[in-house]
This record gives sequence, C-alpha cells and structure tokens, in this order.
Amino acid sequence: MPADRPASVRPPSRLLVRGVNWLGDAVMTTPAMARLREAFPKAHLALLTHEKLAELWKHHPAVDQVVSFRPGETPWAIGRRLRALDFDTALLLPDSPRAALEIWLAGIPERVGAARPWRNGFLTRALPPAPEATRMRKRTPREARERLALNSPPEAYAARSHQLYHYAHLVSALGASPALLAPSLHLTPHERGELGDRLLDRAGVKNAGPGSTWLGLNAGAEYGPAKRWPLDRFAQAANEVSQRTGCRWLIFGGPGDQPLAEALLAQIPS
Repeated sequence: MPADRPASVRPPSRLLVRGVNWLGDAVMTTPAMARLREAFPKAHLALLTHEKLAELWKHHPAVDQVVSFRPGETPWAIGRRLRALDFDTALLLPDSPRAALEIWLAGIPERVGAARPWRNGFLTRALPPAPEATRMRKRTPREARERLALNSPPEAYAARSHQLYHYAHLVSALGASPALLAPSLHLTPHERGELGDRLLDRAGVKNAGPGSTWLGLNAGAEYGPAKRWPLDRFAQAANEVSQRTGCRWLIFGGPGDQPLAEALLAQIPS
C-alpha cells in the first residue's frame, strides 16, 4: 500500500523529480517515475537531469518535461532557472548534498529526499531509510581489485537492499505505491527499428532474420572493477539466458571496453 502523506502536505500539482546522474542508476529509477505518474495523473511531472541523460526520458510516458543541466553548471545557476518554473514539490532521488542545495536554491516549498549528513537542512522532509534497508559500504578500487583477485564470495545483502527498493521507498513518501515494476525504456517504433539495424550493421550481422532474437550486453563500467560485476558472472548469466531463450548476443561498450568485450564474447554463444 502507498505510504500516507502527512496531513499538512497537499498532493503536488507541479512536481519536480531530481534525477540521478548515471545511466544505469537512471534506468533503475524508471519504475519510481511510473509510480509517481500513476499516483498523480493530473500533475505536471518534470525531471531534472544531466544533459547526457536527457534523451533517455524523451518519450517516457511518466514525464511531461525534462529540465537538463550542463556539465559545470553551478547549483546557483540551476536554482535560478528552476525558480521560474514554479514547482510546488520536489522529490530528490540522489543522496548528494548538491542535489538538495539545487532544490533549496530553487525555492520549492516542499522538498523531500533521503536523510543524509550535510543536506538535511535543505529538505522539508528528510526520510529515514526503510526498516528493511541495508546500508551498503562503497568500496575503493583497491578493495574491489583485491576481492576479485582472491575470488571472494559476494557479501550477503537482503533482497530489499536493491536500489529499486530505495527509489520505491522515496516515492511512497509522496503517496505513490512502493510495489516494484520492471525497469523500462520507451522508444518510438522508428527508433527501435533504426537502432536495431544500426547495431546489427556495426556488428557485421547480415540477414538477421525477422524471427531471430538479439540481446545486447555491456559489461563495462565507468570506474572499472570498482563498479563492475565480475566477467565470469556476466558470462554465466548470458549463457543461462541463451539456454532459456535461444537468443544471440551483441556485446557493446565504449572505446576502452574492447578487451573486456572480446574476453566476454569468447565465453558465450555467438
């Protein structure tokens, strides 16, 4: 059931969601955005996001407006721009002090986000973690490399420690349902066809056939092994999916991911 809003808090009519800054994290917020749209079908729902992620939300049915900011743009500049848009409520998905400062500088009356040191004073409602949440510690690149070298088993975390549950907890504070949905991307039929053809062409695949199933896999990460699942586990997952679906794989990534992609391709069906 949705969490009850405090009696003093009105349902938003102009709601701004401060989005997260990384692509994978942004995809994990799509269920939360869908729940907000479900809870407030008549509200104007805007998303504040880094300009590199703006296209991700271009066709998302939950979002009425995308407000993007540039690399290097200060919180004061962002706040000034937001003031002119007259939002009555803001929900912060990131945990950073900077995100809270941006929204405070915008003068938005109701500012809701997770309680974190150095930023609670910028919020009107600082939310404690969900009772079942597990606070995971961020490891250094060195620690990650050492654990990988030792092939240490992964630490055990409660199932509800996944980031999806954290975002669901945040939207429930406004009255949206915390029940999980699958993450989803929204493309036009033209974009789907064009993107698929372009990827297959770059991979040198000819005559893929209308009945064939191709899935994409990117095993890279911005900060290398500190943020990356081990390669052998990507391979195990890909092989399991192949056995169940009969799919074929496209391995993709950035320029620095070429060695990783080749190593992965050698371990999964072509």
